[in-house]
Amino acid sequence: MTAEHCYGFVCFIPLDASAPKFFGFSEFLTGLALMVLAWTIADIRFQFRVKTAPLPLQGLTFAVITTVGILTLLTDLWRAEHWMVPQGSILTPATWQALLGGIFFLMFLTWTWFAFIRPPIYGKMNAERYAQTLYRVILKGSPSELAIIADEFSLSAKSLLRYATDRREFKNFHSHDEGDNEPTKKPEKITGYANDILLLIADKRFCRAIVESSPGTALAVFHEMGETKKYGVQVETFAKNIVNEALANKDSFLFHEAEGYDSGLIGYHKPLSQSMFSNYRMVETIGTLLDPGFREMCKWDEDQWKAYCRLVLMTFCDYADKEGGCNHSNVLYSAKNSIAHAVIDLYKINGITNSAWNDGVQAKLRVVVEFIKDAVEILDKKGVPVHLQLRVRKRQGRTGNFYDHLASMIFEVIFSASTVRAPSDLCWWVQHNSVWSELFNFDQLNGAAGKVVKFKVRRLLYDEVTNMKRFPPGFKGAKILGFCLNVMGLTASDSNYDHDSRALQKAILSWTRKNYAWLHSYNQRIAEACLVDGMTYDAENLRLVKTYPVEGLRREPHHVYFSVDPAPPSAEVHTE
Repeated sequence: MTAEHCYGFVCFIPLDASAPKFFGFSEFLTGLALMVLAWTIADIRFQFRVKTAPLPLQGLTFAVITTVGILTLLTDLWRAEHWMVPQGSILTPATWQALLGGIFFLMFLTWTWFAFIRPPIYGKMNAERYAQTLYRVILKGSPSELAIIADEFSLSAKSLLRYATDRREFKNFHSHDEGDNEPTKKPEKITGYANDILLLIADKRFCRAIVESSPGTALAVFHEMGETKKYGVQVETFAKNIVNEALANKDSFLFHEAEGYDSGLIGYHKPLSQSMFSNYRMVETIGTLLDPGFREMCKWDEDQWKAYCRLVLMTFCDYADKEGGCNHSNVLYSAKNSIAHAVIDLYKINGITNSAWNDGVQAKLRVVVEFIKDAVEILDKKGVPVHLQLRVRKRQGRTGNFYDHLASMIFEVIFSASTVRAPSDLCWWVQHNSVWSELFNFDQLNGAAGKVVKFKVRRLLYDEVTNMKRFPPGFKGAKILGFCLNVMGLTASDSNYDHDSRALQKAILSWTRKNYAWLHSYNQRIAEACLVDGMTYDAENLRLVKTYPVEGLRREPHHVYFSVDPAPPSAEVHTE
C-alpha cells in the first residue's frame, strides 16, 4: 500500500519509481547533445539568424535548458528515492514529464523557426543585436563568412531603408538653428542603428563580397531607395565602393549586364544596372555612384571604361528626359571630365613606330569617342530646346548646359589626340581616323543636337587658335592648330563629305596665312609645335610644305604647298 501523509487538506505520497518514464534526465541529455551538435555544424548563416532573432534567443535558450535540466535531474532523483510529492490528478508524473519535454521541444522549434522558416530581419526588437552581430562579422573580415552574410543582409534591406533617415533629417539630429528654441530632435534607437549599419556595410571587404557572391543585395538596397524615393540615406560610401569593386571584377554584374546579344535576357533587362543608374535624381542625390575616384580610374583598361560609360549613359538618358540637357548636373559633369581624361595619356604613343591600333591607349580613345556619339544621339532623340543659346561668348564652366559640356569634352579629346604628332601614319590614324572622321565629316552627328554640339566645337577650336594672337601664344593653341591643319588639310576641298568642317577649315587657313610667319618669328618652338610629322615650314619661300612620302603606288614624294604672309616688322602680341 501507498503510505499517505496528510497535513490538513494536502496529502503527500511517495513518487512511484515504476511509473512510466518518457522524458527524464537521460532523454534530456540526448536531446541536448543533438542541439549542441546542430549548433556546432550550423554555418554562419544560421548562427547569424539565431543571434539576430527578435528574442534574446541564446540567453533564453540557456535559461530554459538549465531549468529543464535541473528539473529533470531532480525528478529522477525524487523517483529513485521515493520522496514525497503532493497527491492529486492535476499534475501527475506523466503530465510533469510532458510539461518539461514540451518546454524543451518548444525551445527547439523556436530555434528552427528563426533559423530556417522565418529568418529575422532588422526591426525594433532586434536593432541593437543585429547591428552588433553584423559589426563583429565585418570586423572579422572572413571572405567566406562575408559572402554568406552579404546574401543574408538582403532580407533586411527594405526594413533598413524604411527606418534610415535622409541627409537633411540626419543633420537635424545633431544641430539646429541658433534662433530655434525648440530642443534638438534626437533619433530613435532603431533609426540610429539603421544609419550606422548603412555606414558599416560600406566596408570594402563587404562590398567586394556583395559584388562577387550576392549582387542581389545591392539590387535590394537601390531598388528600395528608388521605390521609397529616400535618396538621401547614408549610402554614399557604400555606393562608391560597390561600383569600384564591380568595375574591378570583370566577372561582376556590370560586365554581364552588357547587351542582349552578349548576355541574353539579363543583358536586355539589366536589373541591377537599371536599379542603380537609371534614376537620375537618385544618382545626383547620392553623388558618388559615378565617382569611383581618380586612383581607381587610372588603373582601368578598355573594358572597364566601356562598362563605366554604359552606366553614365543610363543616367544621362534619364537626365535628358527629365532635364532636357539644359540644367546643370554635378555628377554628369564630373563623369564627363573623368571620361575625357581617360585619353590624357595618348602622348605616350607619340613617336612609337610600331604602335598597334588595338593597344590600350587607342582602345580607350575609341571607347570615349563612342560615348560622345551615344550621348549626342540621346540628345537628338530628346530634341534641342527652343531657348538654347547657340553661341556662348563667355565660358560658363560647370554651370553651362550639356551641349556646352559635350563640346568641351570633344575639344579636350582633340587636344589629347593632338599630342600624337609622329610618325605621320600614326598621327593620321589617331587624329583623323579615330577622332575627326568619327565626329565630323561623312554626315557624322548630323542630327539637330549633333549640329549644335559641332558648332560649339568649331567655335572652341577657332577661339583657341586665335587666342595665340590675342594673348601670349602657348603650346596648347599650337597643338590645336597642328591638329586642324593635319585633319582638314592645307587646301580647301569641293567635296560634300566635309561640308560641316569647311567653314572652320577656311577660317583656320586664313588665320594661318596671316599669322604663321609672325608666330615663327615670335617663338620658333611654338611655331614648330603647330606642324605634325611630314609638315615643315619653308621660311625662305614663306610657305608650309606637306610631304607625302613614297609608298604604295606613289613612286616619288608628293608635296602640297601653302603660302603664308610675311611677318610684320615687330613680332608683338595684341592683347585685348
